[in-house]
Amino acid sequence: MGKTELDIRKLEEIAGKLRAIAHPMRIAIIELLQDNPKLNVTQIYETLKIEQAGASHHLNLLKNKGVLGSKREGKNTFYYLKSNAINQILDCMSKCGS
Repeated sequence: MGKTELDIRKLEEIAGKLRAIAHPMRIAIIELLQDNPKLNVTQIYETLKIEQAGASHHLNLLKNKGVLGSKREGKNTFYYLKSNAINQILDCMSKCGS
């Protein structure tokens, strides 16, 4: 029974990550970080032409679900993709859609 509980927790974690990336702007952030492995909030919201508050909201959600990591350097916090698995999921979804 312990293995079943572990599997359920793992499935819930995966489902949470999928819900986190299931938004066009969050997919855009992930794709941006695929090409630029380390960006701060300003670089992200200026590149995507969105409000700073919106970018921060999406970044926090992705970070809380374990999709992104962050590292503070001086006054800046830089965001990066935590796992290549998200890239593989997006690539697979992209191929399935064509």
